[in-house]
Amino acid sequence: MNLAIFEPDIPQNTGAMIRICSCFDVDIDIIHPASFVLSEKSLNRVAMDYIKNVKISEFDDWKDYMTKRNGRKILLSTRGSKSHYDYSFNQSDNLIVGRESAGVPEYVHQDSDEVLKINMKAGARSLNVATSSAIVISEAIRPVSYTHLRAHETRGNLVC
Repeated sequence: MNLAIFEPDIPQNTGAMIRICSCFDVDIDIIHPASFVLSEKSLNRVAMDYIKNVKISEFDDWKDYMTKRNGRKILLSTRGSKSHYDYSFNQSDNLIVGRESAGVPEYVHQDSDEVLKINMKAGARSLNVATSSAIVISEAIRPVSYTHLRAHETRGNLVC
């Protein structure tokens, strides 16, 4: 499973998603352009030592991503018509989140195989992209990776 970050614009969110993916054994795709320099030094600062435990692939733009990345493209969006609870995930899925400031353009919605939402109370606008990623990744890997993650647990480690 991969988490694709479309044109990230807040380095702290990217760092948080690296940490989330490291803890849940999920790879990360970064779809450029990013609004900050994605050097090893800048990523190490926001992702701490978690960065060494996650595979990060970079793509020049959306077209490059669509050409090179196999598997279903599942966009997480407030405009989704189906809840992430009502979706059957598999290990080859690619979860996609947009920019914190602007989401994703219409062509990303149209190119996605599915657009999922997180159910929230009426009037709630949206969640932070890192928070949304954690919620959906946790649900997506639950049926397919529970045994795999249990094998990686360390005794007494309750927090990643």
